[in-house]
Amino acid sequence: MIAITVKAGNTSYPAYLYDNESSRALVSRFPMTISMGELNGNEKYYYLPQDLPTNTEAIGNIHSGDLMLFGSDCLVLFYEDFRTSYRYTKLGYLEDPSGLAAALGRGNVNVTFETR
Repeated sequence: MIAITVKAGNTSYPAYLYDNESSRALVSRFPMTISMGELNGNEKYYYLPQDLPTNTEAIGNIHSGDLMLFGSDCLVLFYEDFRTSYRYTKLGYLEDPSGLAAALGRGNVNVTFETR
């Protein structure tokens, strides 16, 4: 596991990335502050300027705080639990996503990713 911090608004969240090729490629870009857009009332997303390696799988259940890759270039941070039929590459998760939806707010939000 790779220990990182995700900052949304004024709140910092300890998080962990899985030790896989996709996560290692993402960490090589840290620290990174991005403007994430809103989608479906349950996730924030950002299209990366360069593709990451993928290992997609049918996820089934998404949990608040999950960090995933959709396709090869769309970084997604989920802030609600739900079921999905979409395929993602698992990147990691927030240790405790309490208050994440409020911290992310509505609309676009700047989110910072950095190693601990």
